[in-house]
Amino acid sequence: MIGIPEAFARGTIEREGEVGATWIAELPVIVTELLGRWGCVPDGGAAHGGVGVVVPVRRHGAADAVLKVSFPHPGNVHEPDAFAVWGGRGAVRLYERDDARFAMLLERVRASDLGEVEDEDEVVRVAGLISRRLAVPAPPGLPRLRERAGAWEESLRRDAEELAHPLSRRVIDVAVATVRELGGTQPDVLIHGDLHARNILRADREPWLAVDPKGYAGDPAYDGGNLLKTRAPALLGADDLRRAVDRTLDVFTEAAEIDRERTRRWAQLHAVQAAFWGRRHGFRRARSGPQRDVLTEIMDSLAQLLTDRS
Repeated sequence: MIGIPEAFARGTIEREGEVGATWIAELPVIVTELLGRWGCVPDGGAAHGGVGVVVPVRRHGAADAVLKVSFPHPGNVHEPDAFAVWGGRGAVRLYERDDARFAMLLERVRASDLGEVEDEDEVVRVAGLISRRLAVPAPPGLPRLRERAGAWEESLRRDAEELAHPLSRRVIDVAVATVRELGGTQPDVLIHGDLHARNILRADREPWLAVDPKGYAGDPAYDGGNLLKTRAPALLGADDLRRAVDRTLDVFTEAAEIDRERTRRWAQLHAVQAAFWGRRHGFRRARSGPQRDVLTEIMDSLAQLLTDRS
């Protein structure tokens, strides 16, 4: 029976409570059942991300693969739908799926991710190229990000009033304007939904392939904004942060072939949302303590900088 990584089990139970503990207890049986059904044998120990375990497997007469089983959550529902639409174009291939178990059999790629590349321009350029390849017409049935615009605005206003923060009224107003002007009129384009360097892995079939999509229909510039937000800690060492942010926007939007100003506006909104989220919930890499405070301050600074660049 497959061993579940201790850190993953602990994190799931801390986040999900009793429901998470029950699922963790059942997970080895779920994995064993799926291995048998899909004719797989384990080919190494289980790894994990934030919400799922990944088991490398071998299949007789077929390419090596990984079995991924995620904690049942609305945010994970459409991941296999996105993979099915892309069909291996810019993302790993989907071989099998069990939606009831939130499980997939996927193309195996390497363990190293784009975030390990030291050349910042190369990180951003590759992410832009991947984003461009993933931006295809979205089928019916996928969640439309434009339907979230009302909730985004409500959340922004509530957080601005309830939380102690240094963000100016102008920063908040600019974020709200983005929601009103861009949020409700997004195109029906399939996007990754959580595009960042750790979700782009080295591969053999192609140099880089995307993993862990949300499977949203929306504006590709939304993904660009998220990418810029996640690069903020890496940019802090730059001699001129403003110039580094501008460079990131230039390289990404050129590679992705999308509008630079829309991407800047989405990035500003992402930064404001992240600053508030960090204060309420912490971050995946730091739920509390000094590191959470540092990350929150980085988001504050990025939000202000991107507001000033408007």
